[in-house]
Amino acid sequence: MTTTEPRPDVVPFGQAVRAWFTISLQTFGGPAGQIAVMQHHLVDERRWIGQKRFLHALNFCMLLPGPEAQQLAIYVGWLLNGLRGGLVAGTLFVLPGVVALLVLSGVYVAYGDTTVVTALFAGLGPAVIAIVAQAVWRVGNRALTSRVLLGFAVAAFVALAVLGTPFPIVIAVAAVASWALHRRRPGLITAGAAHQAAGETSPPLIPDDTLHHEQPSARRNITVLAVGLVAWFAPVAAFALATGGDSVYTEQGLFFSGTAVVTFGGAYAVLAFVAQRAVEHYGWLTAGDMVRGLALAESTPGPLIMVVQFVAFLGAYHQPGPLDPWTAGIAASLLTTWVTFVPCFLFVLLGAPYIERLRGNEGISAALTGITAAVVGVIANLGLYFALHTLFARTDTVDAGIIHLTVPDPGTLRPVPLAITVVAVALIFWRKWSVLRVLAVCGLLGLVAGLAGLPGL
Repeated sequence: MTTTEPRPDVVPFGQAVRAWFTISLQTFGGPAGQIAVMQHHLVDERRWIGQKRFLHALNFCMLLPGPEAQQLAIYVGWLLNGLRGGLVAGTLFVLPGVVALLVLSGVYVAYGDTTVVTALFAGLGPAVIAIVAQAVWRVGNRALTSRVLLGFAVAAFVALAVLGTPFPIVIAVAAVASWALHRRRPGLITAGAAHQAAGETSPPLIPDDTLHHEQPSARRNITVLAVGLVAWFAPVAAFALATGGDSVYTEQGLFFSGTAVVTFGGAYAVLAFVAQRAVEHYGWLTAGDMVRGLALAESTPGPLIMVVQFVAFLGAYHQPGPLDPWTAGIAASLLTTWVTFVPCFLFVLLGAPYIERLRGNEGISAALTGITAAVVGVIANLGLYFALHTLFARTDTVDAGIIHLTVPDPGTLRPVPLAITVVAVALIFWRKWSVLRVLAVCGLLGLVAGLAGLPGL
């Protein structure tokens, strides 16, 4: 059997590695900013890939669970340099953030109880509320283009905030319902969806037909799947054998492996689920810790889902078992990072040869549109969760039949975080400041309030 596969290295491998390293140091600002950085370096500046092909890859990555920006890096790296290109691009994309957040997690554990650090994080928490509100606004403007899609968002919010429905069920129902509506009334779901038509700003230096490709085959699929699953779960199995099936390491390895396959719509969509389980079920950290961890993840490069590394670090540090707490925190942090991002490589490398078929499937497009609309409600629920635990010292849970509602105690409102939240909202929505600038200002305001001894922090 003959194949028409071109040479893997469409561009010199060393040159590609340097490009991906440069991109990895600029991946701030969430997926929109990260995709914009890749667009600038790969499409506009180096012209290694055309705009149409870049968007083609992005559309495929948005069908997958996990951080779409990292998956886009894996896919484009695969197009340019084959398997090793995808592995290097995806690894470099997250490496600076892994190192930075690991260091910050250690600083938080070591100095989080000091007056200075406590005050600093008291300012970062309110900034997170404004950042999540901005995410709701941005995603909503793009996704909620009809009353039907607005209904999906409202239903998702009510299901999570009022009925206590598990996040994976909300996403699954949104996908099935939007697909079913498309089958009954074609165009109802997708007709009003925003579509960014983008023409070629300049022709790419590398024609599309010379980019790396592989012939789909059962043998290839089995090989990729087998290697990927072994790489994914071997570390979890090793920790389970060494520390027991009920250790914090095994629990985290299995839990975050599960979240890796349901993270549709970006990190914000799954973080409310992660926060609820990590805080209330496993007790790995407090709600306040979760808010501060998100602030740290917002200030480091890489995908926002990296915050699970912080969650794992604190959980293992406080429940180290036979290990030293610091060793436990580092080990759990790296294990969680591994099981969170390895699936991204598996999904992209397994599905890449079938992208052309997936791209034209209107049923999949309708399901994705419904999921994206529901994600707006999911992110709004995350904002509510953070607001309740940041602005109020105490909350209560109301359970009445199918109603599972968290309500604040009005008498425990914290005035300083409320004031800083107002400032953060004004800076983001009115002044259009970047996330990093808002975090810096709010952290400084919290520091000043703490050193001044103001009550209500």
